[in-house]
Amino acid sequence: MQPLSLAEIDRELASRTTQFDAITATLLELDRHPGLTLLRRFPPAGLTERRWTPIRAELDLMWQDLARLQAILDAARTVRGGRSRLDADARAELTRLLHGRPHEASRTSIPLAQRSLTGPGERVLFVGLADTVDRMRETFPRIAAFLDEVGAVNDTVMSGLAPLQARLDRAGALTPELRDIGETIGELLRRSATDPLALTPSEIDARLAEIGTRLDRAADLLAELTSITANWDAAVAATRDRLTVLAETETRAERARAEAERKIRTGPLPVPDAAHRMLGAELTALECTPGAAAALHELRRRIAAASATAASAAELAQGLLDRRAELRGRLAAYRAKATRLGIGADDELAAREKRATELLSHRPCDLAAATRAIADYQRLIAERSGRRP
Repeated sequence: MQPLSLAEIDRELASRTTQFDAITATLLELDRHPGLTLLRRFPPAGLTERRWTPIRAELDLMWQDLARLQAILDAARTVRGGRSRLDADARAELTRLLHGRPHEASRTSIPLAQRSLTGPGERVLFVGLADTVDRMRETFPRIAAFLDEVGAVNDTVMSGLAPLQARLDRAGALTPELRDIGETIGELLRRSATDPLALTPSEIDARLAEIGTRLDRAADLLAELTSITANWDAAVAATRDRLTVLAETETRAERARAEAERKIRTGPLPVPDAAHRMLGAELTALECTPGAAAALHELRRRIAAASATAASAAELAQGLLDRRAELRGRLAAYRAKATRLGIGADDELAAREKRATELLSHRPCDLAAATRAIADYQRLIAERSGRRP
């Protein structure tokens, strides 16, 4: 290696010093990266841990390489000193330090089976300024990109949860649903802190939207509970009105069921369980407890459920009765059509019309058989009318 001149040595030393200072500043900035701060504060797990393991090794090597650069530069500055002239030996040593590989990086023992009889017992790795800087340049983008990714996911989650957490804090934890929402927020925060890379953007958006929707519902519930408490007597009266509607619906359902089972051949129909009596007793017990807004709200929910059940039973029974009435109307329309076409006296038509009429008049009425009979009557009308000139 051709020794450098004094001017070349000074230029190289100044250039490498500037380079070292820039690398140091960058690594110090990297050390404060929010993503790295998160990884140090919350031990990573899952996918994040698997990806972090090799990156952490590369980051540790970056700091080791920085220490090697400093050691080589310190050695070069010591040899250079402040002299205005350097002899050949000093220039040769500085050339080796600045352009060679003067620093011992590691020693690795060579297994006995891999050694020669007179060969070395260990491998020694030497590094220099150029190859160390090249390795650091190659490694740095991977580390920075990984930390940026970790930080970006956590920032997305934190910024999305901040307004939701503020809403929850204002609402307090007055209901089980609100407490559960708080636990859901905490669980998402824990995932974002320990395994952020396992959270996809679509999953984050979906989780934030779900929490927002649940808070909306909880806010509506809180407003209703506040209104119930502030207007207790009116709330009790309104609840009693709902009970009255429930009782009427259950009565209608029972009447429709009894009539349907008399008139229509069917399996057992749902029997309303007169829930209004039990719920009414609960309302009477609550009436003198103005602070029981949550209990009254729950009672209203059960009244609504019982009303829906009774209405469904009434609709089922009434639907069977309406089906028989609809079949009667259809038969009358086909009978009028046959008369209008002048084929009403046809013996086969008359027989089929009589059969359908008997099925509809029978108690209990077989709706399926009546439907088939009317369909047969309709088809014969079409055939008879189609033969006429």
